[in-house]
Amino acid sequence: MDVGRVVKFATFSRALTLLLQAVFNSLIPDHVPDAFSPPHVAEPKCWDSLVEVIFGGLSRWDAEHFLFIAERGYVYEHNFAFFPLLPLSLRAVAATVFWPLGGLLNFRSRLLLSVVLINSVLFILNAVTLYSLGRLVLQDRRLAYYSSLLYCITPANVFMAAAYSESLFAFLAFGAMWLLEKGQALTSCFVFALATATRSNGIVSVGFLLYIQFQRCILQARVVGRTAVKLTKFLSYARISFQFVLSAAVGTAVVLLPFGLFQYYGYVTFCKPTMKPELISNALLELSEKKGYRVPDMTRDSPSWCFHQYPLLYSYIQDVYWNVGFLRYYKLRQVPNFLLALPVTVLGTAAAWQYCTANPWFCLQLGLIDGKQKDQRGENPDLKGFDKPASGFYSPKVFVYLVHATVLLAFGVFCMHIQVLTRFLASSSPVLYWFSAHLLQKHEPFYSTDRVEKAASSTQSHTRRARLPTSSDACKTGSEWRILPQNPLAELLLNWAQCSAVTRCLLGYFISYWVLGLVLHCNWLPWT
Repeated sequence: MDVGRVVKFATFSRALTLLLQAVFNSLIPDHVPDAFSPPHVAEPKCWDSLVEVIFGGLSRWDAEHFLFIAERGYVYEHNFAFFPLLPLSLRAVAATVFWPLGGLLNFRSRLLLSVVLINSVLFILNAVTLYSLGRLVLQDRRLAYYSSLLYCITPANVFMAAAYSESLFAFLAFGAMWLLEKGQALTSCFVFALATATRSNGIVSVGFLLYIQFQRCILQARVVGRTAVKLTKFLSYARISFQFVLSAAVGTAVVLLPFGLFQYYGYVTFCKPTMKPELISNALLELSEKKGYRVPDMTRDSPSWCFHQYPLLYSYIQDVYWNVGFLRYYKLRQVPNFLLALPVTVLGTAAAWQYCTANPWFCLQLGLIDGKQKDQRGENPDLKGFDKPASGFYSPKVFVYLVHATVLLAFGVFCMHIQVLTRFLASSSPVLYWFSAHLLQKHEPFYSTDRVEKAASSTQSHTRRARLPTSSDACKTGSEWRILPQNPLAELLLNWAQCSAVTRCLLGYFISYWVLGLVLHCNWLPWT
């Protein structure tokens, strides 16, 4: 039942997003930025202008790179900052699903339609996957449900709809995490590898595989330590260690392989070129000369990065083209961008702080405990000091996700363009949605567990079939209890004045970024 509601809300969110971006793109004049804007050399066809009017807002800023790569391939050096899985997916859908429209639309227009189809479907699947992942990790159905609803109004909304890789990466990352929680480590490993082929930060996901394998290694060693004799212990420990090293090495290699292959492709393209500029269209060559973009050219000397000890094109592009590096963004003129990233920074920091202060001993052990081990009294000695319930945001299973989110947060704050931190975390970690839902459940009377239980018991006395408290919430108006509608977020928005300050700040952040992103980004105005 909850899944159906999540699907409906996610579908409504996508439909409203597409409608609003079309309206804002039509009513607000476009800004003319100094951004990548390749020439469109194909002859326009009869429906191209209509597609541009309706969905043109999805092709701004970095979206131009993805659309250009899908249409033309990796022509310019700085195109290699954008990983290949999304462009390949767009090209495949445009050439197959929308192939019958070839007589009415040029290839770029069909690529735009592919963006709408792929990202809309993936967004809905992401919401469902996040719900399923939350059920396994949080062990709290209500909290998982609220988290998935919050995802539907994510502050990174416009990037989930536009021709960006956020929706695809979130689908692969959340899906791999869910598979790992289900015990399907091998399948999860390959899905994480696909995430690495989508975005560079996919390589951080190898930490999940290493952590889970190490945790299992510790569990097996404890069992052996309690049951085996001395000689058998040594052999068993050796076998466990070998299995861990082997599985960790294979998992790491699989996840990192797409990154390595893509860097090798870039190295061959520019350091061992077999192509002359004459094979590139004149319009693209003129743009490269005007903007200083490097193209593969066997008649020129190889670029300097080819002679580095580790010739990684991605690192070179981030350094030279985008000036990405440790503390490089800490300049006075970037204060507005730091303010844009402040809400997600505060949420991420607060999540780590609250979890660690609630479970300090557990965190000091890095979560490497045996949750099933019991002493003679039936208690778990390793969970002493873990004074919060095993379900919800303070669940032991949340630890590794929190570490992952904190690492990404720290890297984003100190090494990246700070304004991208919102979409960076919103598409990579479920913690943003879990912690936000936890705050609502903790501080908002509408989400109070006691009130839900009271409403549920009251409902049972008036109906033959008792409802689960996860299917509906309750709030109090005067002295009367009433059941909330199927979407608790809608009730909170409709009763905005009665909501707590935390709820208004949290939902205000989600909704304002949801809308402002559409207004600004779709008209070439600076955004996150």
